[in-house]
Amino acid sequence: MNAPTPLRIAHVDTGMSLRGGQRQLLLLARGLRARGHDQLLVCMEGSGLEDRARQEGFRVFTLPPHDPAHAFGILLLRQQLVMSAVEILHAHDGRGHTVAWLASLGLPVRRIATRRVTFFPADRWTYRLKYARTCHAVVAVSAYIRELAAGAGVPREHIEVIPDGIELLANLPGAAARSRLRNAWQLGEEAFVVGQLGAFTPEKGQDVALDALALVAAKLPHARLVLAGDGSARAEGALAQKIDQLGARVRLLDAVEDPTDFFPGLDLLIMPSKAEGLGSSALLAMAYGLPVVANRVGGLPEVVVENETGWLLPPGSPQALADAIILAASARVKRVKFGRQGRKRAEGFSADIMVRRTEALYHRLVSGGGQRQT
Repeated sequence: MNAPTPLRIAHVDTGMSLRGGQRQLLLLARGLRARGHDQLLVCMEGSGLEDRARQEGFRVFTLPPHDPAHAFGILLLRQQLVMSAVEILHAHDGRGHTVAWLASLGLPVRRIATRRVTFFPADRWTYRLKYARTCHAVVAVSAYIRELAAGAGVPREHIEVIPDGIELLANLPGAAARSRLRNAWQLGEEAFVVGQLGAFTPEKGQDVALDALALVAAKLPHARLVLAGDGSARAEGALAQKIDQLGARVRLLDAVEDPTDFFPGLDLLIMPSKAEGLGSSALLAMAYGLPVVANRVGGLPEVVVENETGWLLPPGSPQALADAIILAASARVKRVKFGRQGRKRAEGFSADIMVRRTEALYHRLVSGGGQRQT
């Protein structure tokens, strides 16, 4: 069977931080590079994505800072798109899609926009114009996002569901990795360690996690919570006060670069999110053989299977989360079973599957085959 024809692809992302969306872009770009495609990564000057992309040897074009509405950057990007004869222009965030569209007006490119956030504007006409008239396909990271997009006016035939991908380990880390992390966190083997991974933003629900930890204290005094992620909220306001009040029962970590520096030290991952496009943190935890407690919101029920890989809860309830933590702590056999089944389920969300499906969409668009409704 012949290998797919190499494509000339440009990815656009305007985020400054290196968070989930940017990491997924890099994961996709690595996979496409291994499959022989030529790529240009377009990002903000001084961003975390620029730094990481250059470290990994990708060709990078930066949008200048202090550029109102990216006007100058759009002109420069247009020149780059023409010189590179780009065929596929894939925007990975909302602002990036606007930049990509304006920079490529009239050029023979196929534009794609990925949607992974749950925020959709009330103005359906504007949203429909942006995502149905200015791009050739919309990638939704979950069926939930697809339904939101369709409800906001994007034609279903424009939408392709391609979930985020994860890298799978051939072998899980053992007891040595667990001990290393617990020593670093100053936690003993007797501690029941609950982790949460995500930026400190309101929709991630760290406030609910902290309230739940306070509620389990009487029945589960050895419970500890490890919160990993960046964001100013962790050091100020009501969230910082809750962290101070819980004292030694909480450990704060910066954003996790390597999952092996987080998941092997845990007994349970929680995702008390108030909104979630898919739930990559849950997928990663499952890939590491961990059970997951997650809220029944957004795309999380597409990842976590109730009573098979974890527990699903109503959102916004510290008591429900506290009860689930206590239940999980008392059910070691079930945790092991859920972890084993979760690892199997995570295989269906591998990075290779995500890359191959995205590549297939690119080729359909370039060949004029259009989108396949999913």
